[in-house]
Amino acid sequence: MRIHLTSLFVDDQAKALQFYTEVLGFVKKTDVPVGEDRWLTVVSAEDPDGVELVLEPSGHPAVKPYRDALIDDGIPMTAFEVADVQAEYERLSALGVKFTQQPIEMDSISTAVFDDSCGNLIQIIHSA
Repeated sequence: MRIHLTSLFVDDQAKALQFYTEVLGFVKKTDVPVGEDRWLTVVSAEDPDGVELVLEPSGHPAVKPYRDALIDDGIPMTAFEVADVQAEYERLSALGVKFTQQPIEMDSISTAVFDDSCGNLIQIIHSA
C-alpha cells in the first residue's frame, strides 16, 4: 500500500493552481471539469509520477471551521519536503509569500510555515 493522492482544501481552484504551479513550482497533473468545480491535481516537478496533491474545493460546510481552528492555532494543513528550508524561505519571501513561522531548527529538522493564500498554512521541512 502507498499514498497516491492527498487533498488540500482551497478557496479558489484557479488561484490555487496559479500559486502551486507558478510560485511553489509544482506541475499540473490532472484537470477535469466536475460540475462547477474541477478534479485538479498537481505533482512535484522532481517526481511527476509521485503523490498527487488534489486542490479540492472548500465548499463543504465542515471545511471552514476545521481550517479556521487549525489556522488559529498555527497548525499547518500539510508539509512539503525541501532541500534547504532557509533557501526556500528566502526564495518564497522574495515572491511575496507570507510566512507565519520563520525557519527554525530542531535538532536535525528545519521547518518554516507559510500562508498559501488559499486558506491553508503549509509547512516546509528538511530533515538531515
